[in-house]
Amino acid sequence: MDYIPEPTIRPFPDFNAVEDATLLRKAMKGFGTDEQAIIDILCNRSNSQRQQIKEAFTREFGRDLIADLKSELGGKFEDVIVGLMDPPVEYMCNQLHKAMEGMGTDEATIVEIVCSRNNREIKEIVDTYERLYNRPLAEHLCSETESSFRRLLTLLVTGVREEFNVDSDKAREDAQSLYDAGEGKWGTDEEVFNKVFTHSSHAQLRLVFQEYKNVSGGKCIEESLRSELSGELLDGIMAIVECVQDKVLFYANRLHKAMEGLGTNDVTLIRIIVSRSEIDLANIKRTYEKIYNKTLISAVKQSETSGDYKRALLSIIGDA
Repeated sequence: MDYIPEPTIRPFPDFNAVEDATLLRKAMKGFGTDEQAIIDILCNRSNSQRQQIKEAFTREFGRDLIADLKSELGGKFEDVIVGLMDPPVEYMCNQLHKAMEGMGTDEATIVEIVCSRNNREIKEIVDTYERLYNRPLAEHLCSETESSFRRLLTLLVTGVREEFNVDSDKAREDAQSLYDAGEGKWGTDEEVFNKVFTHSSHAQLRLVFQEYKNVSGGKCIEESLRSELSGELLDGIMAIVECVQDKVLFYANRLHKAMEGLGTNDVTLIRIIVSRSEIDLANIKRTYEKIYNKTLISAVKQSETSGDYKRALLSIIGDA
């Protein structure tokens, strides 16, 4: 589904980097911190403007804005503000690195980031990741994942997807291949699923999904995937399917899942709101309200977020 991306954060009019830097210094100087002033400035400037503020802060005061923010703020509020200060691609790389470092691996984060992006976005992440961490992303992913899920991620980060091909004959052929590799046999040939879902353009995959209903006797691709695949591989391929059909809905559903039930998945909530704020968070807001019959603002207000952390998220999301 194609859409016109609408951000919630746009470049601030009449922007003055030195003025903002001065206000931030004042908000953090001396006893106590003016958290609201920090929110008012950094949650209402574009990332490009924040980089200019960071440079002006060093130039005017001889200080590192990020270091000052980290020393003055804490917890999830700090995560939001420092996340906003990262250039977008570096923020994504940091999120991937956190998902893989230490004990255990956060596969859901890896799926959300890697399976939702096009070749250009993936290449930017791959190049930046190696620059930041002096380690190829593909190699790090391989060390933290296994079997067919590892193969899926490897294919995605090496950018094998043909992004502009649309061929109805090939769509029928691929739909039949998927059926023969899953529903049409005993066991599942996961390599066929990996190949089709990582090589075909999104427009081509939409045709494949339509053709799949024909070859499977009316069964939709999601139903077959759930019966044939499991674990992280299922999660990864389902994420691709969701993004092919409606990327905005993909993020709206993930935000809902992050806030439903007991507890809040703050890491996911922060990452989506921060990373989509200058891309399509306004679209996500509208879809969220349509699907869940409540505004994203009210959902965050009712979630287990609190204090400056909650106020920062609400400021980024903007008016209901």
